[in-house]
Amino acid sequence: MSWGTELWDQFDSLDKHTQWGIDFLERYAKFVKERIEIEQNYAKQLRNLVKKYCPKRSSKDEEPRFTSCVAFFNILNELNDYAGQREVVAEEMAHRVYGELMRYAHDLKTERKMHLQEGRKAQQYLDMCWKQMDNSKKKFERECREAEKAQQSYERLDNDTNATKADVEKAKQQLNLRTHMADENKNEYAAQLQNFNGEQHKHFYVVIPQIYKDSQMVVDSFKSGFEPPGDFPFEDYSQHIYRTISDGTISASKQESGKMDAKTTVGKAKGKLWLFGKKPKGPALEDFSHLPPEQRRKKLQQRIDELNRELQKESDQKDALNKMKDVYEKNPQMGDPGSLQPKLAETMNNIDRLRMEIHKNEAWLSEVEGKTGGRGDRRHSSDINHLVTQGRESPEGSYTDDANQEVRGPPQQHGHHSEFDDEFEDDDPLPAIGHCKAIYPFDGHNEGTLAMKEGEVLYIIEEDKGDGWTRTRRQNGEEGYVPTSYIDVTLEKNSKGS
Repeated sequence: MSWGTELWDQFDSLDKHTQWGIDFLERYAKFVKERIEIEQNYAKQLRNLVKKYCPKRSSKDEEPRFTSCVAFFNILNELNDYAGQREVVAEEMAHRVYGELMRYAHDLKTERKMHLQEGRKAQQYLDMCWKQMDNSKKKFERECREAEKAQQSYERLDNDTNATKADVEKAKQQLNLRTHMADENKNEYAAQLQNFNGEQHKHFYVVIPQIYKDSQMVVDSFKSGFEPPGDFPFEDYSQHIYRTISDGTISASKQESGKMDAKTTVGKAKGKLWLFGKKPKGPALEDFSHLPPEQRRKKLQQRIDELNRELQKESDQKDALNKMKDVYEKNPQMGDPGSLQPKLAETMNNIDRLRMEIHKNEAWLSEVEGKTGGRGDRRHSSDINHLVTQGRESPEGSYTDDANQEVRGPPQQHGHHSEFDDEFEDDDPLPAIGHCKAIYPFDGHNEGTLAMKEGEVLYIIEEDKGDGWTRTRRQNGEEGYVPTSYIDVTLEKNSKGS
């Protein structure tokens, strides 16, 4: 598993994580070093102790003869041997453990420094490609404005009966020159854009995965679930220049260029481009919608597990109270069964509350898992389209060799956008087949969805088809989809359309 594929936007997290690993290794090495010093000092103190209490004998006659003295001398000799063992332990730890740890830490620091330098170098190269593409785009835009001014001047002189033929011819030549310069700058901008899109794809899918590699555990801990930015679309600033003067101009007509409006798309893509940028932190929400998809899924799963544990505790407590109540009813002298009723009622309320919380969080988890699966499908198709042929349009609407093929694909931010829009194209309202009551509130931020309040009653005009969404309508005629798990559905056999 490669960090570069999943953690393309988590450079700061990888920097801190790798530095934490090296700091931990150095802390362990420091522990070993202090252990060695303690062993050496301990051995030294033991030898000094033996030396202090070992008697000095000048002749063999003074050798110990009594058993107690012999036993004490044996203890001193064994203690001296033990001190030698501690010295051997300290020496082996210094050579085999501490030395290897220091060499390993040095290798890790060198490798980490190399990888971070390669990552920054790759980002700097991508930044340079972006600046070249942006400069060529601005130059193309500027030349198109100058060509439009020259065109307006030419048309004004051409329609002016008082203008001389020389002035008209001069304006025409100026228009030819400006149009030719706009033509060259358009080709340059197109080439730079195609080069940048190729380098960006290579950066996120080839270079970065080769630089950062590690285990699945680290990936699961830090990945955001967002996709790397797609190709930038081509912005045609020559749409207002008419083909009235020369066959050499490549400016498109107003009808052809009317399909392009890429400023919004560029703005969105630019916001997700930079690898080392930090995302703004918003306020924490109950459904964790402020978090990236993968982190949101993990948080929701953790909360569901905690709620299930609490529910199990409350269920066990309810069973225990019921057993105690049965005992009190059979043996009144042991206690009053009615005294347990308030605690039982409180426990039942807690169980109901926990079940509703689990149901609500499971609905949020199903929603985020559905969106994550949809992103994976879109990512796979985007990779295939990009690698099949170069110079052709990407799904996000990048430049193609043929000017007539410059179109923009649908935005990827709305998971149900195209599906909902297709179904809402019907002019005749569908008849209601039942009604529903909202169990939980739903904000309905996504296009095609319908916001609702808790307890609100809506008409059902289309059942859940297995995707977790039900199509509903308010009394005022407003329609939209709501999560099926958020509503209590009641279907009617004979219902009149509202």
